[in-house]
Amino acid sequence: MKPFWLHSGLALLEADEHGGLRVTDAFLVAYLHRAELAPIESSCAAELALHASLHEDPRRRVDEAELNAIVDRDARDSWRLFLRFRDRLLDAPNLQAAYVAIFADAQRSGRIDVPPLLVEQLAQIIVHHMLAHCEDGLMLRVAELWFREQRVTLADGRVLLADLETVQARAAGAGRGNLGRLLAQAQTGTSVDFDVIDATNADAYFGRDEQHDFAVEIGHGRAAAQRLCELLRRWIGHLLGVGVRVNGLSSIEDPRWRWHTGLDSQSSLLLDKLYRGEGLDPDEHRRLLLLMRLDFDRLEDQDPRVAGKPVYLALAADEAGVLRMKPQNLLFNLPLQAH
Repeated sequence: MKPFWLHSGLALLEADEHGGLRVTDAFLVAYLHRAELAPIESSCAAELALHASLHEDPRRRVDEAELNAIVDRDARDSWRLFLRFRDRLLDAPNLQAAYVAIFADAQRSGRIDVPPLLVEQLAQIIVHHMLAHCEDGLMLRVAELWFREQRVTLADGRVLLADLETVQARAAGAGRGNLGRLLAQAQTGTSVDFDVIDATNADAYFGRDEQHDFAVEIGHGRAAAQRLCELLRRWIGHLLGVGVRVNGLSSIEDPRWRWHTGLDSQSSLLLDKLYRGEGLDPDEHRRLLLLMRLDFDRLEDQDPRVAGKPVYLALAADEAGVLRMKPQNLLFNLPLQAH
């Protein structure tokens, strides 16, 4: 088995007999070493005491008086966010259930109360757990869409994705030097080079897995698009326990179209327009990167009002050329049978 994503946090968790991930003290203590919470020279006595006590007992209850005693307001806010996140993890039977509950509560309240960075880390851990024995570097590069934003480049009919943070770092002059095969354009207009990963060089992903310096071609019919369909199938099965099939599409030709789900906010808007028969303007059409069709394995799992009907899925870039996938959309926007 080839190791990858060693810093995701998965190694600090324990798997139960059903595949759920149990939170450990070591996992919680690791957050105390993050820059947002680790003590600095200006940390007050109250903050130092809180940090030390949680290092000894990361599950202990922290009352409001302890937080209010911290002098620095930004530090107080950081601790409140962490403790809210920690309590969500501890209140759930496993990490997967905590992830689902974060978004279920957000749907009811209209706001998410956990920082996006922490939610993305949970998504990475869950995907890492799903793919723990994977030795396909192309599959793993596609899985980065679950937790890292992508810069989209459209060139000669190809849809190419490069890690947004890496693009921005290289555009600023960091990490340049090697010639690559993708010319990705940052918002600054500075050209940066990436290698493009495919089935022939997928083994090169290992050893570079945390550098996020491979681009990937995701258009219809490409190997990476097929890997994406497989990952979506596994994600739904792992978190919802529902069997589905997902396949790529070149277009949607369905006069009885009943249901669709965008995998990001932009594709949701564009699918809505297509569903209403409004059509897309040229720019919107270019930004619609990939179409897919999802079918349920068992009609009993699907809302009887649309049983047997496909669910259309899509990925799209925003107007700035960035793809921000929201894997949680598949947990709440599928026509599931009510239980």
